[in-house]
Amino acid sequence: MTKRKTNPLTSKKLTGLELKEPSNYAAGAYGVKVALDHAISEMGAVRAFQTLAKMNQKSGFDCPGCAWPDPDDKRSVIAEYCENGAKALAEEATLNRVDDAFFSKHTVEEMSQWSDYKIGKSGRLTRPMYLAADKSRYEAISWESAFQKIGDTLNTLDHPDEAVFYTSGRSSNEAAFLYGVFARAFGTNNMPDCSNMCHESSGKALSQTLGIGKGSVTLDDLHKAEVVMVIGQNPGTNHPRMLTALQKLKENGGKVISINPLEEAGLKRFKNPQRVGDYFGRGTAITDVFLQVKINEDVALLNALMKGLIAQDAESGEILDHDFILDKTSGYDQLKDDLEQYEISDLLERSGINQSIYQEALALLAPAKKIIICWAMGLTQHQNGIDNIKACVNLLLMKGSIGKEGAGTCPVRGHSNVQGDRTVGIIHGTSDKLYSSLKKVFHFDAPREKGLDVVDCIQAMHEGKAKVFVSLGGNFVSAASDTEYTATALQNCDLTVSVSTKLNRSHFITGRESLILPTLGRSEQDLKNGKARFVSVENSMGKVHSSEGKLEPVSDQLMSEPEIIANIAFATLGDRYDIPWKDLGKDYDLIRSHIEKVIDGFKGYNDRVVDGGFYLPNNAREGDFSSLPDGKAQFSTCRMAEQRLGEGEYMLMTIRSHDQFNTTIYGLDDRYRGVYNERRVLFMNPDDMQQLGLKTKDLVNLTSHYDGIGRRADQFHVVPYGIPKGNLACYFPEGNSLVPITHFARESQTPASKSVVVKVEIS
Repeated sequence: MTKRKTNPLTSKKLTGLELKEPSNYAAGAYGVKVALDHAISEMGAVRAFQTLAKMNQKSGFDCPGCAWPDPDDKRSVIAEYCENGAKALAEEATLNRVDDAFFSKHTVEEMSQWSDYKIGKSGRLTRPMYLAADKSRYEAISWESAFQKIGDTLNTLDHPDEAVFYTSGRSSNEAAFLYGVFARAFGTNNMPDCSNMCHESSGKALSQTLGIGKGSVTLDDLHKAEVVMVIGQNPGTNHPRMLTALQKLKENGGKVISINPLEEAGLKRFKNPQRVGDYFGRGTAITDVFLQVKINEDVALLNALMKGLIAQDAESGEILDHDFILDKTSGYDQLKDDLEQYEISDLLERSGINQSIYQEALALLAPAKKIIICWAMGLTQHQNGIDNIKACVNLLLMKGSIGKEGAGTCPVRGHSNVQGDRTVGIIHGTSDKLYSSLKKVFHFDAPREKGLDVVDCIQAMHEGKAKVFVSLGGNFVSAASDTEYTATALQNCDLTVSVSTKLNRSHFITGRESLILPTLGRSEQDLKNGKARFVSVENSMGKVHSSEGKLEPVSDQLMSEPEIIANIAFATLGDRYDIPWKDLGKDYDLIRSHIEKVIDGFKGYNDRVVDGGFYLPNNAREGDFSSLPDGKAQFSTCRMAEQRLGEGEYMLMTIRSHDQFNTTIYGLDDRYRGVYNERRVLFMNPDDMQQLGLKTKDLVNLTSHYDGIGRRADQFHVVPYGIPKGNLACYFPEGNSLVPITHFARESQTPASKSVVVKVEIS
């Protein structure tokens, strides 16, 4: 069969770049207007206001966007969603539909040429669709036939490890748990998930140093900290409700240190949409000290800060928490010896920070006893991503800022239940505890061999070793690195299956056969025999709570994720192991009762999850490190970045625009950075532009060269911006084709999308 000629890359068609001055604040009255305009245009006015009023409320549904926590106590109807949360809801609750007539009109090849923005705006999927090997269009298929095709294909594989079961972070605890049980009952640990591409580095580093792969703080801790460090994160766009917490911190006398290659609007100033005074006033200045670090030189900067604190402590003995270090930690002397090999001046020069601004940051940290460090992809997506996180832990440990109120670690998770999916068993391995619990509850022996993560599964599909790819949500081809390599990998499969709410590029980059299974959105009612069902999720700070949709589903042909998984499992495994798949798919209370038996911390799940939910156990929050060597938290010696730039080379990081969430493109504007009506832009230092003879809006191509292989991304407008010399930034997924599949963080294998060595060609 001739392969379909589909396009895995984002459209190179330029849309007319307009530039304005970057914003010096986030949110405010205009942010409210943009959010409501977007919601109303997609949903209609009445539907928009009624639905937004239920989002992130205790009796409502969880935002389909980020995982930022909701207040434990009173919640405001207008404060518990942000601009990008409203956009996420509007995308899901849109009135546009993708039906049989749509697929009859458009071929797969045609749709693959569309921009990601146009694809996403097509509307909600309404019924199961099947793309046959010899067809160019998707055609309707019954649910029963779809399940049978999946089951038959899985059962003809030579080995269960020829199947891959991918999970996005949007899936509920109930769906993710059932998915994991099915994959292991089928016989494989091939369960890559979106954590592999984002916070896998955090999980590894925190588990090794603090004994838990999650953050240790609550939302209330952020209000009570003395200093919050925000490193490699842009909350104004990616987690806007975090700004409310930082505003409260500032009003309580706390300070904020921001560390990032770009100065972001949300960390400059915040105008709270809930406060009338902020509509007309200046709002709240968030950052007290901004350290504009060069890309991936965070370890150098953190080492400089720690050396400064150690030097001041040598004079007064009052800067470090010596009792905590002695009683609760191990490895401090080794860290101190490692730091002695560096000079502060050399570390600052390497990181791009001048002495005076460094001293300002040191002056805030030195007297503080309660410090929180928040971070996101700016730290994790590097070859030394784990070292970046461990350096943060080092600073907190020497200050005694773990296991106390107003202090600790805060990895800010992206998608709304990416942390919950991992908690309930979505991981490409099986611990002794999970293995024994599954055997006791479900009466089968789970596989013990380590499964495939995202990088490994792409390579396995590329080599023909994995032949079936099932995706529980997500847009895999656009989310993963090395786009064309990933596309070829998917196209080498016999069958690809997507459980989705809307069209995305992965529906056009398929195996020999492809199925699209349309599922309920987070905002939609989930009814069974006239009775409403709810699911549950875990937020970024370890609290599990319920989520119950309120909107009428867009089609009576939609099926919930737990039911889809249960039907696939039954079609594949039948009565094997006597697991009541169909009953589990219908009864979420039954799923939760099984989670309670298998996963620690969920005792009384069904009773505790309603009316606000419950926090899972967190040893680091309690200052308990008994599971670690010597029963103590671990200091680490951390490697700095090892990449060096050659002649004509630059360090590129991929970033989000303000009009996107992960791979979902809401619009073509990035108003906080002053970019309008275009996504193919390259942010560049003005001095670097002058050296290359480039002017604003000139077109350039980008190339990367790794392992003897050249990769490219063409047609980018150059935009002068406040970014360190030698550093560049562009949006993803437009820049993903430059990130080689072999370029990832040590140990975690998180793609190193934030530090890609590239060259710039004048187009």
